[in-house]
Amino acid sequence: MAPPSSVARPAFTPPPPTSQPQSPAPVAQTSTATSMPSPVRASINPFLANDPNAKARRLSRALISDLVTYFPQRREEGLRDGTLRELFQEEIKKSHEEYIDQVGREFAESTSHFQDALNEILAAGRKMF
Repeated sequence: MAPPSSVARPAFTPPPPTSQPQSPAPVAQTSTATSMPSPVRASINPFLANDPNAKARRLSRALISDLVTYFPQRREEGLRDGTLRELFQEEIKKSHEEYIDQVGREFAESTSHFQDALNEILAAGRKMF
């Protein structure tokens, strides 16, 4: 019998590295004079839209959704008693100021996005604002 070796051998030996390239081969570019321009694709993600109306609607809905999230009991009380306007007066004022700061006073006053968000989200579809 042979004496045990003093050198520990690993139980698993990894395979040797392959000689294949790690990145794909470069693609030959075609001449821009003969290639067709790629069509402009509409953004699928609404958060990437450049439409100021879409951005204003999104912002107003986010601001009003925060009120619903942070004050659910107060909202329920206001819906039940018809007192949403009074109960949320300060929060609505602060949110509207933030909305104006981000979209501009002229734009904010020429659209109903903020009021629509108040009625749709805070007032649960009722016309209270």
